[in-house]
Amino acid sequence: MKKIIFIILGCLTFGLGTIGIFLPFLPTTVFYLLTAFFWLRSSEKLYQKFVASKFYAEHIDRTLVRKEITTAGMVRMFIMMFVVFLIPCLLVDNVVMRVTMATVYVAHVIGLTWYFKFSGRKRSKGTAKAEAEVEVLD
Repeated sequence: MKKIIFIILGCLTFGLGTIGIFLPFLPTTVFYLLTAFFWLRSSEKLYQKFVASKFYAEHIDRTLVRKEITTAGMVRMFIMMFVVFLIPCLLVDNVVMRVTMATVYVAHVIGLTWYFKFSGRKRSKGTAKAEAEVEVLD
């Protein structure tokens, strides 16, 4: 019973994640991570198909694991974040909240730019070789 529920939840989160590619207010990455979680615990076949798919490679592996994101991708991400942060600022007439939202947005821009562009990008040859050996052993 648990296996069937996890397969259904995985299908649901996969569908929502795929829709999130086209709708900026649905977080594709979060739903794809949930899909991997549910299918890993329910169906090895579905999990392996998902991990081998272009959806996983583009939205999870390339972006989160290898920290590779294009400048256009970052700009698109920050514009979507801006829209999400702007909506409550327009709906609520509270200066403290607007300043807080602006501060949090700027912190996100700085933090995510640092994370994707500067952290973990430089690896020594020894580290890269060791990681390649680990992948071969797995």
